[in-house]
Amino acid sequence: MKKIILAAACIYALAGCANTELRDSLGIQDPTVLQTGFGTQQSIQAGAAVEPWANVYGNIEKPREVLVLLQARLDQLDQRKDTYFGYKDQCWIDVAKSEIDAGDRWGFVEESIGEAARLIAGLEGTQPLSPDNPSLRTVAVLRPDLEASLRAVIADSRFVNCPQAQKQTACAGVKLMHAGHDAWTRQFAKAKIKIDMIESTLGEAQQSLDSCVIPQESVSSTDPLPELVTLPVDALFAFGGGSVESITSDGRERLDGLIANVKGDGAVSSITVSGFTDRLGSEAYNLRLSQQRAETVQRYLVSGGVATAVQARGYGRASPGTDCRMRDRRALVTCLANDRHVELRFLRKEKQGT
Repeated sequence: MKKIILAAACIYALAGCANTELRDSLGIQDPTVLQTGFGTQQSIQAGAAVEPWANVYGNIEKPREVLVLLQARLDQLDQRKDTYFGYKDQCWIDVAKSEIDAGDRWGFVEESIGEAARLIAGLEGTQPLSPDNPSLRTVAVLRPDLEASLRAVIADSRFVNCPQAQKQTACAGVKLMHAGHDAWTRQFAKAKIKIDMIESTLGEAQQSLDSCVIPQESVSSTDPLPELVTLPVDALFAFGGGSVESITSDGRERLDGLIANVKGDGAVSSITVSGFTDRLGSEAYNLRLSQQRAETVQRYLVSGGVATAVQARGYGRASPGTDCRMRDRRALVTCLANDRHVELRFLRKEKQGT
């Protein structure tokens, strides 16, 4: 019997040593993650759900429905979703879905949804974007050397012209956070698997960069103007804004691009700017807001040097409007995003009189 007990003790000791080596290989920066048992501190680092966290994330009652809405918003972002931030947004959505299916109840699902929403808002132009991973309550910081390697790839001058490297590093960054969550929940073996995958992905991203070529400047930097350009209000103005001061950096970039195209296209004879809102709010308010936004875009074009005649008119609620019927107001506002837009119609000289 003593031999059996001794053998069991040896096996337990060896397992403990192996687990310690595994934890050490992850480069865990937070010592509280390594604490176990009754003496574990319930600090923020150890995972206490403090009030500010609960106020932000505790209101997500139906995460699957929220993810459906976030996916719809991302899908509406045309070419903007095929960028580093768009890829990273998709990775956060996918991680949230996988953790819901896995039955995660630690709060990482809510934090993943929060990151997806933050990136979508940035892509829509309502807040700034940063490639850095945030500090999350349910994520232990792992392997700072891998974080540094990711930043080095992103800082490479070839990165902006290399979609494959953007996709690889975007998902690697999210996977590093996912591995940190595994470590935070003491699932060190799962975290190690993800870390190994990240190391492999970084090598592939470097190969992708090496195969990318920075394109030479073309003779003409302007693209031919279509007859109609539709700009989402959520990407043009800060939430609820309609003045020149509330135009976002992404909105200014889009309008500056249109100004350059108009100046380079001598066939544009006039521009009509039309503003539309969603159905929320009174008719008088929506009419006034849509007119303000249309006139703001008009003034921006003229101040940017557009000599062509520019007319502005607000039409209030979009007609027909988007068919959104959910009761939750935040979900409804998200669903109605397409209704909030500004249309720019370009009349060309050859079409006058037709």
